[in-house]
Order: sequence, then structure tokens, then C-alpha cells
Amino acid sequence: MQEEKWSNIIESRATFSLQSLKEVWHYRDLLWMFVKRDIVTNYKQTILGPLWFVIQPILTTLMYVVIFNRVANIETPVHPVLFYLSGIAAWNYFAECLNKTSTTFKDNAYIFGKVYFPRIILPLSIVFSNLLKFMIQFALFILMLAYLIVVEKNPLAPSWYILLFPLLVVLMAALGLGLGMIITSLTTKYRDLTFLVTFGVQLLMYATPVIYPLSKVAGSSLAPFILANPMTTIMETIRVGFLGVDKGIFSWIHLMYTCGITIVILLFGFYIFSKTEKTFTDNV
Repeated sequence: MQEEKWSNIIESRATFSLQSLKEVWHYRDLLWMFVKRDIVTNYKQTILGPLWFVIQPILTTLMYVVIFNRVANIETPVHPVLFYLSGIAAWNYFAECLNKTSTTFKDNAYIFGKVYFPRIILPLSIVFSNLLKFMIQFALFILMLAYLIVVEKNPLAPSWYILLFPLLVVLMAALGLGLGMIITSLTTKYRDLTFLVTFGVQLLMYATPVIYPLSKVAGSSLAPFILANPMTTIMETIRVGFLGVDKGIFSWIHLMYTCGITIVILLFGFYIFSKTEKTFTDNV
């Protein structure tokens, strides 16, 4: 009997590998289709549409200025609107990547059970689609910075650390992606985690210098815990780069720690995600 020849053979792999990356590249058109879907569906039936990209950070910034700067009297090293805009844009990107990636298996079970494609494409599409939102919101921060420097003659002096910005964006994306893949893999068996994610992300924000400068807690008993949070270094480096070396706290050791912990989380996320994707349909 003549042996049958197949054009494509789908095999289960134990872990994420270079072959998985090749598959992602092969299905890159599908990746961009999911990116477009994420962007369009979020605002398809809204009146203001993509304007929410701008309205949301503006309203959040105004609320933070009133509550934390005016009422709680938390001093900021620069204009409070500028300070909060930088933190909100960066934190929103990380939080969105984490929150949406953490429900990948639950939200897309109907797709996974019907057709084959590299499952990693869906969490990657979330990271890329939210990147557009982040760049729009960060552009608000840049416009406010330019206004204060040019019109208000504010003596702000961006430093050369601004060159680290692309690395910081990659770190935020990788951190949100890695943590999200770990959580979505665990929630296929432990549904309780789903209820804790939103609360946990909100709690983590208060352990990150989003609404207060790191200098306010430096030397306190809370400092080691806040510095252990990799988002702390990312947030402070953004401010040091765009606002000036005296507007934040930067350390190469802290940055290397953030890079290291992010790589570990991302690799572990890929590993547990690739193991879970083979059996999750039996649990979801």
C-alpha cells in the first residue's frame, strides 16, 4: 500500500520553541487580522469611537490631580498634569496587556476548538493592538511637555535616557504578555483567579510610582517592595528620560533587574501557555 504524503503535518510540541516563532511568522496575516479586530470591535458601537483613546487619560489625569495632588497634597517633581499623564499612559498599556491576555483561553475557546493556528497569536495581537492606544496616549504627554517647555518656559530638560524608551516599551509589553499568559493558563483550572486579576492589577498600581514619585518612599520600609516591582524602574526611567535626570530615580542595576525578571516571566509564560494549549479544551 502506497504511503500517503501530506503537505502539512500538525504535531504537538512539549514547549514553546523556535519552530513556534516560525509558525507565528507564517501566520502573520492572521496576527494582523486579530489586531485590526481588537481595535475595531472595542469602539465599533460607541459614539465617540477612537476619541476615547484621548478622553480616558485626560479624565483620569484630572481626577488624579484633584484627588491626589489637591486633596491628598501629594507633591510631584513637575507639573502634576505632566507627571500623571506619563504614569497613566505607561500603566494603562501594561495593565491592558495583562488584563486582556489573562482571559485568552476563556474568551477564545470557541475559536480554538474549531480551527488550528498558533495559539500564541491571540495574546500577541492584544499586545500589538494596545500599542496603538499607548502611542496615542503618550502623544498627549509629549504635547503637554512641549507646551510647558515652549509656551510656559518651564525649565524641563529631557536627558539622553530618552534613548531607552523603545526598550522600556518592549519591557512593558513583555511583562504584561508573560504575566497574562501565566494567569490565563492557570485560570483554565482555577477559575477563582479570574476574579482576583482586576483587583490585583489595581493593587499593583499602588505599589508602582504612578500617583506618587519614588522619592517620596525612598528610604522607607516600603521601598524594597516597591523597587522589587519591575514596573517601578520602567516608570522612573521614562520620567528621567523625558523630564530630566532630577525628576526621577534611575539605576542601571534596577534596570538590569527589570530586564532579567521580565525575561524570566516571559519565558515561563510561553512555557506554561504552550503546555496548557494542548489540554485546555477539556477544562474550559
